[in-house]
Amino acid sequence: MILRTFGWSFGVTVVGLLIALLYDGATGLALVAVLAVLEVSLSFDNAVVNAKVLDRMSAFWQKIFLTVGIAIAVFGMRLVFPLLIVGITAKLSPVEAFDLALNDSHRYHELMNDAYPMIAAFGGMFLMMLFLDFVFEERADKWLPWLERPLARIGKLDQLSVVVAGGSLALVAWLSASDPGSVMIAGVLGMVTYILVNGLGELFSEASEDDEEDEEGEEEGVEAGKGGGRSGPSSLALATGKAGFFLFLYLEVLDASFSFDGVIGAFAISTDPIVIALGLGIGAMYIRSLTVFLVRKGTLHEYVYLEHGAHWAIGALAVCMLVSIGHHVPEWITGGLGAGLIIAAFVSSVVRNRNQDGDSPDSAAGGGRPLHSSQV
Repeated sequence: MILRTFGWSFGVTVVGLLIALLYDGATGLALVAVLAVLEVSLSFDNAVVNAKVLDRMSAFWQKIFLTVGIAIAVFGMRLVFPLLIVGITAKLSPVEAFDLALNDSHRYHELMNDAYPMIAAFGGMFLMMLFLDFVFEERADKWLPWLERPLARIGKLDQLSVVVAGGSLALVAWLSASDPGSVMIAGVLGMVTYILVNGLGELFSEASEDDEEDEEGEEEGVEAGKGGGRSGPSSLALATGKAGFFLFLYLEVLDASFSFDGVIGAFAISTDPIVIALGLGIGAMYIRSLTVFLVRKGTLHEYVYLEHGAHWAIGALAVCMLVSIGHHVPEWITGGLGAGLIIAAFVSSVVRNRNQDGDSPDSAAGGGRPLHSSQV
């Protein structure tokens, strides 16, 4: 199970470390290893949330996420994205930005820092919306009932998450940003992106369920042998495809929002774009493997508070990103908060399972829908 789930990650780790050794000797090897650990520590909560969404996707879209998605995550967000940001900020072509990264890493770092407030505003607001939508929703299981119960009660106010997120953005832009207009625009774009991608995913998911119910009703009412004259994919297949596509987009934007913090934080360790891409790419592979592991093992069904802990960790990361627009927040704080909240949620889940009367050890483990056997 471990080898089948983490095999590709182990292979990429060996190849990545070997490339780092050939590229920059023992120093490059050490830096890549440290960056990989940094990425995993900052993004473990990302794996938990990914697993929750991935469990709703068809086998086809799960495989797309684990193949095409990892290419986007490793090469797109960890290598190409920083170059694009620097190119836009300094009005350089991608080739010129790459040349700058290789030959003048300090200037490259300065340009990334100049663009960070807008990056943090976009990613912070996307994650803030995700967190608020979670805590403002009524749920049967409550990890922190003294806090989650009143939040769910006031969450009945329509669009409260937009109000709270928008107010937080305006306050941060007014108090901390050197260029409030740019921060506001980037933050609003982050909110719009979340609302659009998440809303479309929910829309087509509901459409798939409605079509499935309609199709079942039609099958019951049609006599055997009279059903199959229509060619091409059914409306159910089309709706499921659209739902999977938008859930895939949602996961990619979510991964991008998490990667912002890791990419910027990586510059505190190395300014070499090749070293950063190798280290963060290895870390991203382990996040994908952790996602698969959580789905296959049904971990979120067995340890029910993990999802809560992950969302509270996302909320903490969103706050850290917004604060970092005006003040530097050390990476150990963001990583430590996320890891601490998830560990606390895991321990609470274990205690809950032990305290359930009349439940067998396997009774809570029911539910995760295993991934297709052919998937990575």
